[in-house]
Order: sequence, then C-alpha cells, then structure tokens
Amino acid sequence: MPGGKLITFEGIEGSGKTSHLGRLSCYLAETGVRHIVTREPGGTQFGQEIRAVLLNSSGASRHPYSELLLYLADRVQDLNEVIRPALESGNHVLCDRYHDATRAYQGFARGIPSGLIDTLAKKLQILTPDLTLVFEVDIPQGLERARHRNLQKGQETQGRFEKEDLDFHRRVQQGYRFIAELEPKRFRFVNTSGEFDQAQTQVREIVRSFLEG
Repeated sequence: MPGGKLITFEGIEGSGKTSHLGRLSCYLAETGVRHIVTREPGGTQFGQEIRAVLLNSSGASRHPYSELLLYLADRVQDLNEVIRPALESGNHVLCDRYHDATRAYQGFARGIPSGLIDTLAKKLQILTPDLTLVFEVDIPQGLERARHRNLQKGQETQGRFEKEDLDFHRRVQQGYRFIAELEPKRFRFVNTSGEFDQAQTQVREIVRSFLEG
C-alpha cells in the first residue's frame, strides 16, 4: 500500500487555517480520500498537556529556548504516535501547524538561530511535509478575528500569542515567506482576507491537484 502524504497548514493567528483545514477534511471525507487530522501542539494526550502550558497566557513566563523544547517535545510525540503510523498505513495527514511554525515563531519572531532549530530537527528526525499551505491575512484583521473567536469561546483573557504586538506577527509572516523562498516547490500561499468560500475553493484545488500528482 502506498504511503500517505503529510500536508501542513500554517499562518498567523486569525488567518483561518484551522477553519479551512476542517472544511477541507469534510470535503476529502465526502470524496472518499483517506486521511486523518492532527494539530500541534495537542495532537496527542501528552501534547494536550503541553498545549495547556504553552498557550496559557496567565501562566509563568518562559525563556524562548524552553518554549522551543516544549514544541519539539510535542512534535516528537505526535510524529511517533499519530503521524508516522497514519502515513505508513496509507492515510494522508492534515496537520494544523507543524515544524515551519517553530521556524517562523521561535526562529524568526523569538530570535532563536535557525541553524539550531534545523540541527535539532535533524537529530529528532522531524519529517519534512509533502505540501505546506500558508494562510495569509492582513495582520490587524487576523488578530481581530482571533480575539473575537476567543471571546466567543468564553475565554476571559486572550491567548499568549494574541497578546504579542504587531511587530511580532510581522516577523512571523515574514518568516514564513523567507522559508518558502528556500523551498518553493513545497509551499502554496492562500490569501484569506476576503470571502471564506473563495479561499476554500483555492485550498481544494491546491490539495486535489497535489494528490492527483
């Protein structure tokens, strides 16, 4: 049985990546495409515990390197418990954030050297995605969406990353673009500042074309 493909979804807060992943998953299921969905952090029980620490905006402060190691711990667990077994069984994997998020957030935005992140990824045998979709949105618009979403969920305080300033999110977005320039064949960009359905049509076309090879 041929192995599945790892397709990752990236973007700043409020870019719509999670919503588009969910809608795409429904479409793939309707059309008989075998796949599973995971997320980082939080794709495993252990990852959910790490996620609670990482995204707790009222929790203790942490050094950027501590944050990096927590994300990598979550990724190793997700890879070995969820992603690799699914790929080996012939399922495609849709992952909400993955290693490029670490490169963009902890690398470009937090200032951790990219060489260190790349070395750790190699040592930990982090798989390279087969396809990565980066969702781009006007940064103030995205943050407003994310904050409104949090309020709808009943969160009394905003998440750790929603509290970051605009410059932080600009560095993240620039980081994704820089990474994509290094690996242009793997990346596709989707602008989500406009209508959701229009962007979703583009997402489906990208993924369908990729899977059909």
